Order: sequence, then C-alpha cells, then structure tokens
Amino acid sequence: MPSVPLSFYSNRLRIDADLHLPDDNGSGAPYPVVVPASGYQGLKVIHPERFARALAPRGYAVLAFDYRGFGLSEGERGRLVPQDWVEDVRAAVDRVSAHELLDADRIALLGWGLGGGVVVAEAADDPRVGAVVSCNAVADGYRSTRNMHDETSWSTLLRRIDADRAVRATAGRSEITSPWDIVRLDLDDRTDGYVGEELYRAPGFGSGVTLESADYLLRFRPFEVVHRIAPRPLLIVHGERNELHKPEEAADLFERAGEPKRLELLPEHGHTEWMFDDHTTFKSVVDLIDEFLGQAFGPTKVE
Repeated sequence: MPSVPLSFYSNRLRIDADLHLPDDNGSGAPYPVVVPASGYQGLKVIHPERFARALAPRGYAVLAFDYRGFGLSEGERGRLVPQDWVEDVRAAVDRVSAHELLDADRIALLGWGLGGGVVVAEAADDPRVGAVVSCNAVADGYRSTRNMHDETSWSTLLRRIDADRAVRATAGRSEITSPWDIVRLDLDDRTDGYVGEELYRAPGFGSGVTLESADYLLRFRPFEVVHRIAPRPLLIVHGERNELHKPEEAADLFERAGEPKRLELLPEHGHTEWMFDDHTTFKSVVDLIDEFLGQAFGPTKVE
C-alpha cells in the first residue's frame, strides 16, 4: 500500500496526515477517497490506518490524520473537543478535494466512536461529502457519557466540570485529568481489555485531557443535524452489545436520519474487541462498507 505525507491546515494549525493509495501505479486514478475520523483518544496509526489497509487494496484512497493536539499535529495538548474535530475533518475534505489523484465528486467520511458523531456533524453542513459511514457512533455526547458512569462517578465529574468553568474564566486554563475520568472504560470489560492490550501500544495514547473537553463533549449533539445528510446515503454500524456507546446511539441517529439510510447491528459484538485486521467481523464490516460505497459512487477500478 503506497503512502505519502499529505499534511493540511485546520484553523491555521498544521494537521499531520498520510494519503494511502491503491497499489496500481495510478491506473485507477482519480480515486474515490475515504476520510476516516478516529474516536476518543484516537490516533491515525490506530483505526484510520486499519481502515486504510483494508480499503486501499479495494481501489480507495484513504487520508488518515491525527486530530489537532494529537500525534504530530499542532494544537493544544489535552484539548479533546469534538466540535474542533469537525473543523479538522472539513479541512481534510478541503485538502482531498484539490488533489489531482483524487475524485472530488466521490468523497466519503468514515467515523469511529466519537468520530462517528464527528463525521455526521461535518457532513450535515458539507455538500461535498457524498456518503457517510458511522461506526459505533456517539449521537448525543451527554447521554452517551452519562451511560458510561455510575451515580458516584457521574456526580463527581459534573462537579469537577462546573468548578473548572470558574477556573478557566479566572485563570484561562483548564485542569488536566485522566481521559478515563470522562470515559469509563472499566464499566465495559471487553473494551477495557482491548484498550489496555492494543491501543496503549500507540505512542501518546491515554494522555491526559482537559475538563473543558468534557464540557464540550456534553454539548455535542450530532443527532440534531443528522437529517441534513439526506439525500446522500448514510450507513450506521453498531455493536449490539456495545456497553461503551450503547446501541440507542445508533438507533437515535437512524430514526432521525433521512433516506437513503441503512442500520447494521453486529450481533454479540461490543465496541472494539473485534477491531483486528484479520478478525472475521472486521472483514465483514469492510465488505459492508465497500458494498455501500460501491452503491453510492459506482465500482472502483481494481486490477
């Protein structure tokens, strides 16, 4: 899979990115392009590159990038704000729209976890996006975060967020906290195990985030704008036993979305324990995405 650096700028911040291309010496160009948006604490080397490895051999160009403040991208460390990430995805669309090897009329967004809500929010106001895939997404940041917590941890988090507002207004800085004070992985055993065994291998994963980030997350509501994607096609994929972002997130997006839309629940599967290149479920999801994009854009040229 040939890959070339393709950084871009979002709100004057340099975003580190790589363009992954089919290995066909350019015979399939201009390629349909997929922009994968990572999830909470995500980095391009995790799921975006995983999707690139699966989709590039099928004829798609894939732009994998680190959000601002993460990886090698510029930006405030610890600031994990989905509303900012929407702007980063929009800037990624700006970049691929102007690339000579890419087809500006065949741009798809593919979001994972929190990124699944980010791509919904971006596509809602960006007619250049021709199709959207939202996997294990967050539809309502408040509801999804509340569902991760028990009564004690939730009330503690809300008190800390409220106190931090006064600190920010007075001192101009937000308290850094563990990302798992906000997202309670320990309440989902399968996801917690996968993160500990797999994701911490990525440099920088698990770094602290600001309480301001949690404040913004609770105000992130992709369900309010998902209807604006229509008449462009939307595919929603969600683990039926996802205890991190519960299936009601997918159901809410699907109910509010316009046609054409498709909802696929993954029986007996949770949030992320099946995200391995050679896992049968991951392969079946890639088949589903390929079929969906083929219907949206037409078949790719694969030798």
